[in-house]
Amino acid sequence: MVQGDPWKNALKQLDDACHILKLDKGTRDYLAEPNKVLRVKLPVKMDNGKIRIFTGFRSQHNNDRGPYKGGIRYFNPEGGVEYMEKEVKALSAWMTWKCAVVDVPLGGGKGGIYVNPKTEKLSEGELERLTRRFAFAISEIIGPKKDIPAPDVYTTGKEMAQIMDVYGKLAGVEYEPGVITGKPLSQGGSLARNVATGLGCAYCIREAAKTLRLKLRGARVVIQGYGNAGTFTAEYLEKMGAKIIAISDSKGSIINQNGLDSKKVLAFKEKTGSVVGYPGSKKISTQDLLTTKCDILVPAALENQINAAVAKKLQCKIIAEAANGPTTPDADPVIYDKKIMVIPDILANSGGVCISYLEWVQNNMGYYWSFDEVASKMENHIVRGFRDTLALSKKHKIDMRRAAMVLAVGRVVEAFKAKGLWP
Repeated sequence: MVQGDPWKNALKQLDDACHILKLDKGTRDYLAEPNKVLRVKLPVKMDNGKIRIFTGFRSQHNNDRGPYKGGIRYFNPEGGVEYMEKEVKALSAWMTWKCAVVDVPLGGGKGGIYVNPKTEKLSEGELERLTRRFAFAISEIIGPKKDIPAPDVYTTGKEMAQIMDVYGKLAGVEYEPGVITGKPLSQGGSLARNVATGLGCAYCIREAAKTLRLKLRGARVVIQGYGNAGTFTAEYLEKMGAKIIAISDSKGSIINQNGLDSKKVLAFKEKTGSVVGYPGSKKISTQDLLTTKCDILVPAALENQINAAVAKKLQCKIIAEAANGPTTPDADPVIYDKKIMVIPDILANSGGVCISYLEWVQNNMGYYWSFDEVASKMENHIVRGFRDTLALSKKHKIDMRRAAMVLAVGRVVEAFKAKGLWP
């Protein structure tokens, strides 16, 4: 059974912000629906010589503050193709707010293909043909000043380079790196891109800990989801002195109250395919993982993981949403009443879009910064976003999620009103 509707969740969050900002219905409706949702048929010749039809999407939510920006995921959610369309729409809206909350001059987009290349075991050739077909299908609506995609679930720099190559050939240019971000360094990628989401999340947690006067040295951390975001969040929190006590991936969850070495757990996962079975750990359920007593909980998996029932049992001080939409709307008031600080997804996992923006800037000017320079510029955006959100939270006496949405929606409305409507 599919848990929740991400599109309804996104609209509920928008409505809360519009109510606080006292926006009229017309402005609210303008902010709600994407400007464009493209659904494409993708015929691909498979290795066995047969043709298979895939379905792809690109949702362009809002571009009042700059070109659309957002990832391309290869995924097959439980609800099927129709559910994925709602998911892509919601994620494109969240990208609009994410860019605005950290004040980068981009809008929100999201795309994807209904396929899981890992479980379906697509060959390298099949995956490339699918990627290039998708790039061809969306080429008319993307571009360095129009819509700039990036990697997401089950996509990497390799797919981004292939999309860039297709776009460049169709546009009649040899090299157009600004059309997409998350590329390999050899193709105009940026340093710090691979660690961006986790490092940005760690910066947010550091600021939240300061606010709560929580010492990070020795703080107990639970990580749900051990992909890119989860692993680098764990690594950078360890460098700040925190202790990782529980970790999960798609195959299960483990705990060791004495602490887990994040890098050794990752090496074990890469060797065996899962964190489950890591020496010295105990296997637990997902719900037990989420409700483990700790200082910091980092949901870094997929959406709709923390509902009201789970929220009632939470035993943490900070929730840092490294994943998109991991908390359902019915859980938010429960968490707020428990005085748990939530660093919402549009802020906690904004490191990726900050570095994507900085990669795009480097591509456009043809000059590239060092790792430390890029990380420092990202840190400035994220720290400022956190502090602006916290200030609004205190001003309106609301939780951080609604405060982040008020901040983001206010910035988009400001740009919309400055530009006006035409034609």
